[in-house]
Amino acid sequence: MSQEDDFQSILENGISFGKGGQKKSSDDGKVKTKAKKKKYVTGAHGSGSAMQKAKYRQQRNNRHKGKR
Repeated sequence: MSQEDDFQSILENGISFGKGGQKKSSDDGKVKTKAKKKKYVTGAHGSGSAMQKAKYRQQRNNRHKGKR
């Protein structure tokens, strides 16, 4: 192919870098952030901040337990 043919092909089809046509599955079972992992939610990993947040979450969850 000549340079003009290459240029024309790029204009018509665009440029592809790698595997752009394959889409990744959005539900691959992985946890994206540490905040959603069980150890961080429960404060079990030892961070004082996480333990404090876990305490507040527990208080919030228990707030309306008796009112049914």
